[in-house]
Amino acid sequence: MTRLTHLRAAFGLLVAAPSLIAASGYDAVDPFIGTGGEGHTFPGAVSPFGMVQLSPDTDTGCEIRDCYGHAAGYRYDDPTIQGFSHTHFSGAGHSDLGDFLIMPVSGDAVPLEPGDPARPGSGYRSRFSHDSEVAHPGYYAVTLSDPGVRAEMTAGARVGVHRYTFPADRAAHLVMDLRTSLYNYPGKTLWSSIRLREDGTITGSRQTRGWAPDRKLYFAMRFSAPLRDHAFVNTEKDITYSGFQGPGRGRDDLAKESGRALVARFDFAKLDRPLEVKVAISSVDEAGAIANLKAEPGGFDAIRAQSRAAWEKALGAVEIDAPAPMRKSVYTALYHSLLAPAVAGDADGRYRGPDNAVHQADGYTFRSTFSLWDTFRAEHPLLTLVQPEKVNSAIVRSLIDSRKVSPWGILPVWQFQGRETWTMIGYHAVPVIADAYLKGISGFDANEALDAMVASATYAPYGGLGDYMKLGYVAIDREPEAASKTVEYAYDDWAIARMAQAMGRDDVAKRFFKRAGYWRNSFDPKTGFVRARKADGDFRTPFDPTAINYGSDYTEGNAWQYSWFVPQDQAGLFRAMGDDEAVVDKLDRMFEFDNSKLDYSHAEDIAGLIGQYIHGNEPSHHVAYLYDYAGAPWRTQGRLKQIVDSQYKPTPDGLSGNDDLGQMSAWLTFTALGFYPVTPGSLEYVIGRPFVDRAVLNLPNGKQFTIVADGLDDGHPYVGKVTLNGKPLTRSYIRHGEIMAGGELRFTMQAQPNKTWATDPADRPYAMSDYAG
Repeated sequence: MTRLTHLRAAFGLLVAAPSLIAASGYDAVDPFIGTGGEGHTFPGAVSPFGMVQLSPDTDTGCEIRDCYGHAAGYRYDDPTIQGFSHTHFSGAGHSDLGDFLIMPVSGDAVPLEPGDPARPGSGYRSRFSHDSEVAHPGYYAVTLSDPGVRAEMTAGARVGVHRYTFPADRAAHLVMDLRTSLYNYPGKTLWSSIRLREDGTITGSRQTRGWAPDRKLYFAMRFSAPLRDHAFVNTEKDITYSGFQGPGRGRDDLAKESGRALVARFDFAKLDRPLEVKVAISSVDEAGAIANLKAEPGGFDAIRAQSRAAWEKALGAVEIDAPAPMRKSVYTALYHSLLAPAVAGDADGRYRGPDNAVHQADGYTFRSTFSLWDTFRAEHPLLTLVQPEKVNSAIVRSLIDSRKVSPWGILPVWQFQGRETWTMIGYHAVPVIADAYLKGISGFDANEALDAMVASATYAPYGGLGDYMKLGYVAIDREPEAASKTVEYAYDDWAIARMAQAMGRDDVAKRFFKRAGYWRNSFDPKTGFVRARKADGDFRTPFDPTAINYGSDYTEGNAWQYSWFVPQDQAGLFRAMGDDEAVVDKLDRMFEFDNSKLDYSHAEDIAGLIGQYIHGNEPSHHVAYLYDYAGAPWRTQGRLKQIVDSQYKPTPDGLSGNDDLGQMSAWLTFTALGFYPVTPGSLEYVIGRPFVDRAVLNLPNGKQFTIVADGLDDGHPYVGKVTLNGKPLTRSYIRHGEIMAGGELRFTMQAQPNKTWATDPADRPYAMSDYAG
């Protein structure tokens, strides 16, 4: 998962006056949405899919504040800014990055410690006011009250540019802190280095042990004004390095320092013009960072103009006509959906892989930051509609090439900057690749891709796959979260089968269609829930469908959420649950469940509850659309309005849960258009109801697909009829090919439910058991 924000007063004006329509998608974006509450987004400068995310950090120390709440570095309700670092996740449920923090200081004294947020002047951090903040795609600005400095940020693909306007009567300084990180527990920094080269370029590196082990990152930095003085300080005390020494000083170095606790001071004279600081990063080496710096020439204004042009083009993939608050929410959602997977390869094509070695990309830009358990659902399907084929092709090639050099021989699970974290479950690179292939995205070797998918699905040491292949389910007495893993593996297996079938690899297709039915082995007909089974075949007891405990039967959820996760065969699941009436009744009970006696405070990701529906976390995201599969699409329409009204708003706390690298935002983008990819790989989108008056998809193939909602307002929340290119559409789904062909999808909205539209079984979305495997 972006809105127009100048001063916070202007922000308030936009919310208060819904008739105001921004001039462009770019102007409608407010990057502050999600920076409060549990959205975990950042407001800083980044280009579409940019390697650099240059953003303010209001706190970086887990010893001081809660890491989870500061996963993106910035939290809207914090009163101080510690500095501006160059790498951030957008909406992750885990913290890391925050590399190479820079902070301006004015005057004679230059503190080298951040200080206490509660004690102004105790360090280099500064107070600030939201009234002074401005955020647009690719641009951020704030006035730092204590040094009296106006700070501006912009970013290109691999560079970030700072611009600091200092008081004319005070000396200007910068502090660069190589000690700080998000999730900054003791011992995270394994090594760091910094040096001043003869040409005035500052270069350096960090090696950290955090969410991703042994991560290496390098930088190159140049100033628009000459240095008057500098100091490189190692603040670590009483430590013997045990032979883990950095290399000696080279002949082209004026100064150099290395160690595990470095901070630098850069001194300038009193400045009569703004100081620009241009920084490039690389996961390869310092030479790569220098080359990335040279690859994007120009100063602050040039990079800002390039970033704006890139964002206007990217956001222009969708044209939205809606009241200002909804328009702001949807364009910000689209913006947040275009931040990852991020560029992770250098301008010369080199990148660092999961083996921690350097590799060369062949004719494409390597990408990383794959939060696949989240983003396979809607984020990646959205990119197939709004991004050029080369972007989607690069994503698939990055996944395949990561597998080639993986020490484990499987596709990424949760990867950033080329490094694997093993976070979450499933092998969800599989549906990303299958969905892209089935939609005709080319530029990669399909057989090589399928082989990589099969390798991931048959790697027995991973997540109970050995038992899954032998028993037909993951055994809970041998592997935690077994119920969730069983049903997620079954869906991934179906995606392998679909792609193999399309390629004519019938032996693979037959094998994995059979495995796609393993969800039945975890479904308990007596209780009507998906449950964990032991190796002896018995379901584990005691059983409470509302219990949420990490490391238990389910992943970040319980039986209520996971019992609906059979996207490849919802009709088969529904037959196991009973008839349509029984399914609709159970869905209603899920949304209307009384949680008053339940306590989920121990579970960080359980947010946005509507009964036992949890919109703040991904396992629930498709559930509101399931009424369509039971012949009650008007119930989907009503639930979607309930979700959108309660879970999204154009304010800093406008996301009910972590944006998870764009998934929460992609859900809103699709839902606002009127349809959603319940089953990536099916080539279908399940119809809900639109939340915008009109939208135009400017498709990568040059065609346009228009969505129109006649009579849409709060008094007319239901779909009366639907036409596709002027002809009645009686089914509750639309095919990918119909969108890519261009045309018009028109909804006629009405006050009361239409209980006859799209109710026939033949008009319902895809289900595996309805077709011969």
